[in-house]
Amino acid sequence: MAEDFHKPTQFSGSKFESFEGGQDPATISRVAHETAHALLARVRSDPDPEVVERLVAYTDEHGIDAVAELWSRATPRSLPGALWRIYLVRLLIRQDPEGTAFLYQRGTEVTVAIDPVIAGAAAPTGPAEIIVLADQILRGIFTGDFAVALDRAAAFCRVIASGCASVADDLDATELAASGVSRASELTTRALRFSTTAQEFGSCARLWRSDSLD
Repeated sequence: MAEDFHKPTQFSGSKFESFEGGQDPATISRVAHETAHALLARVRSDPDPEVVERLVAYTDEHGIDAVAELWSRATPRSLPGALWRIYLVRLLIRQDPEGTAFLYQRGTEVTVAIDPVIAGAAAPTGPAEIIVLADQILRGIFTGDFAVALDRAAAFCRVIASGCASVADDLDATELAASGVSRASELTTRALRFSTTAQEFGSCARLWRSDSLD
């Protein structure tokens, strides 16, 4: 990747799927797949710790724009699509670690699934722990079992979705003001978004295990 990119920019949850790429879909798709495969193959064949850490922290220094330009238009169930969503989820966590940790902790309290175990965050999960989890998942993409990293990302998203839905239910039950209704609606939308992303991560993990993730 080139070095001359924008500095970090704030990226709100409402823009989760709003990036648009260039004008030629075929070119966008080809470049996305070629860069994703080349990057992953190169790093996983020689996982130099310094290179891996630079990749993990890439958007902290350069912002999300460069990653989005390469991969945001890729189909969700593809290698570039998976990489884009991993980076995006990490960025959303780092932009609001307190809020994310709160929703994640709530999710662990209300879910009956083993997703908190699969995601692997330290418990209780505060802002520091949620940031560590985000870095662990992204690092696992480059140095560990790729499918396991995607499974962890999927589990994280499901826990967050459960937390969002639970807090939204609380607001529906206790908040009568218009602002409360609006907040509940926003959280419900976020829950759906994270649930969808979890499904996409899960599909990519299955495709990777069958050597079918393009």
